[in-house]
Parts: sequence; C-alpha cells; structure tokens
Amino acid sequence: MADSDFDFSALETRLGVSRRTFLKFCTGVAASLGLGDQAAYAMAEAVADKKKRPPVIWLHGQECTGPTEALLRSEQPSLEHLILDLISLDYHQTLDAGAGHHVEELKRHVMQENKGKYLLVVEGAIPLAQDGIFCKIGGQTMVDATREAAEHAAAIVAYGSCASWGGVQAASPNPTGAVGAPQFLTDKTVVTIPGCPPNPANFIGTVLFFVTYGKLPPIDAKGRPKWAYGRLIHENCYRRPHFDAGRFATEFGDEGHQKGWCLYKLGCKGPETYNNCPSLEFNNVGGGVWPIGVGHPCFGCSEEGTGFNKALFSLSDVKTHTPPNAFPTIDTREETSTATVATAAIAGAAVGAALGASAVAGGKLGKRQDEQE
Repeated sequence: MADSDFDFSALETRLGVSRRTFLKFCTGVAASLGLGDQAAYAMAEAVADKKKRPPVIWLHGQECTGPTEALLRSEQPSLEHLILDLISLDYHQTLDAGAGHHVEELKRHVMQENKGKYLLVVEGAIPLAQDGIFCKIGGQTMVDATREAAEHAAAIVAYGSCASWGGVQAASPNPTGAVGAPQFLTDKTVVTIPGCPPNPANFIGTVLFFVTYGKLPPIDAKGRPKWAYGRLIHENCYRRPHFDAGRFATEFGDEGHQKGWCLYKLGCKGPETYNNCPSLEFNNVGGGVWPIGVGHPCFGCSEEGTGFNKALFSLSDVKTHTPPNAFPTIDTREETSTATVATAAIAGAAVGAALGASAVAGGKLGKRQDEQE
C-alpha cells in the first residue's frame, strides 16, 4: 500500500506522533489480534479516514466507573486520541460536557440519524428487579435505556465485569436482580470485555478491529474476544515454573512470597481465569504492575462464577492439572533445579519467539515504508 493511498502527514498532525510510531502501534495491535502486517496497514488507513469513525453511545448502569477510569489513563492511544480519532464519542454520562435534557436529546438524535451504524458500549450491570427502579438516568431506567440504544446498534460491547455478567452487583443475594448486558439482550450479539477494571488495551484493540473491518473480532462462547481471552492466566504466568516445581507461598511475607514463588495456595485464581494479564500487564506501566506481579493472588475478576463469588483464599479450580497438597522438600528432589531451569528456558523461548516475531513484523513494516519512500 503506497503512502498516496491516504494522508500520513495529516495523521501525524492529528495524533502528534511520527508515521513510524503509529505504524508500529498498528502492527502491535494487529499482532495481538493474530493478524499480519496487511491488517496493520488496513487499521492505519481506517484511522486516517475520519469518515470511518463510528458514533458511540456509552451507557452507565450499576458500577463504580472503574472501566472508564482505567481508559482515562490509557496511553497507547491516549483517551483524547481514542475519542477524537478512532471513534466519535457522542454520549458518555461521565465525560459529557453538557448535562440534563440537552444531552439526552443529543443521544436520541445520534441514534436516530445513525441507525445501524453506531457502537453501543454498556458499562455496569442492569438491574431487573421491580421493573428496573434501582438504576435510573434522566428519568429512564437502565433497562429501558439499554433496550432503546441496542435496537439499532451496529455492535454492542459490554465493557467491564459488571456489564459482562453482573459483577459484584450480581453476587448473592443480588437484591436488585443485576445482570450483564448479554443476559439482558438475549436476542443480540454482545462482545464482552470483562475485568475489574478491564485492561483498556483489550477494549481499544476490539474497537480498532471494528473501525477497520466494520464488525467485531471472533469471540468465544461467553462473548469474549478470543485474541484477548483465549488462554488462562496460569498458562503465561511467570510464576508457573514454581507451580510446576511445587514451590508455593503459604503466607504473605513468608520466604516463598519474598522469593516470588507461586501464589496458588494463597488463593490465586489464575489457573481458572482467562485473560491476557501476564503479557499486557496493566495500562502500559510495565515492571510487573498487575496483581500477581506485585505479589497479590489473582481473584478472577474477569471470570464469571469466580470473581466476587468465590472465597478469596479458597483454592482455585485448576483447568490444567492440580498439584498434590504435599510435596517432598526441595532438597530431596535431586533433579528439581534442572527441571526448573528447563521449564524456565522453554517458557523464555516461547516469550522470546513471540516478541521476536512482533519485532520482525515491525521491522519489515518500517523497512517496506522506507523503500517506498
């Protein structure tokens, strides 16, 4: 694809980044989605064409606004680039500059003028008890607001665990009858981005796919994008070699905890939770900034039936294999160190291969652009 196909100079001015930086970002997103460099070009072209920006109606139900707060701190891209360059955020009850009847009229105008074209994002649970009186916005219940906005939406995204399956509001005894968007909109396809809060990268990647191709990415049986929620946290966790070797922290601050051993016996729910936390960490901070990385067990916030429903320190239901409760001491297993090194080497090789592939793809992309110049 030649530079003349779309205006990179205008894009650089809008985003405030170089063409190379922007293409590397698109390549990274495409690689995360399991797509090649041609998809990266397609994404770049979609972002460059401001006419492709979908209008977005963003509803808030029962929630703490954590997903929006996390998105406010996103850096790649930042929030202003997301709402000004990737989407047209026309209605968002937290970020709207206006208030009252004016913004409610604007919401309905946008939906009327863009039937079948706008993206509906639901943040928060939808309470069904007593005709939905436990959550009202502008005199309208969340039940009615969601049903109205979903009727002509091109796609629907449930952002956060509360919107995906009810979250903490749906925990027993659930007095308000809270449910997630998929449980309410049973006649619609709803893509879910669970997490408390979810990683903004999972939302941005999904939206960028929609902007590029006009449809949502492949999803699993629970509506989650497969590219983000296709593997257990346990599979990619860098404490996994300790799990396999039988090295566990049993108390906060004990020797195992200080040495970075596996947190399974402290109630880590990583073995039964599907998410890409180990590879993305959180909000591009790096340095191990995510629960397990800072020494706290995963509590399965993105997994229905685990987060907010399962006792924090109860052992997880390991989806791969469960270790015995008692292991021989480390010293009595002569081959432990060798096995551990081998396991770590294999894991390191896998990570290295993945990073190397992304680097090669990015390099080829940049080289191709230089040749075309």
